[in-house]
Amino acid sequence: MATQNSDQNTDQRKEIHQPLTPEQVSPEQKAAHKKMMEENENLVLNPGDMVDGEKTLEEKSQQVAVDAPDITGDHIVVPTYFVVDDPEEGQKALHHIKDAEEISDVIRQARVDESGERTWN
Repeated sequence: MATQNSDQNTDQRKEIHQPLTPEQVSPEQKAAHKKMMEENENLVLNPGDMVDGEKTLEEKSQQVAVDAPDITGDHIVVPTYFVVDDPEEGQKALHHIKDAEEISDVIRQARVDESGERTWN
């Protein structure tokens, strides 16, 4: 019976594609980050690090914390939230700062098989 429930949860999960390159970040988000940086000289957090509990899973999946060149000149994009599949709760968004310990726990569950494919425990 647990397998049936697990299969039902899998069927209900949506395919989430998070922005991972500068080209995938929406122009509106880029403009909002730029405006926030110009208006607030003493920001402690990156503009995209702000937590908004009212956002949907899909909205959180599109939020980026960093969309800027790093010290080496490479342009990096860091998602604010990492969407993970929880066997009990379904898909959920983990904040890259607030939920860092839980993200680490999820990563520790990943294993690579003989073919180089990632499997999850």
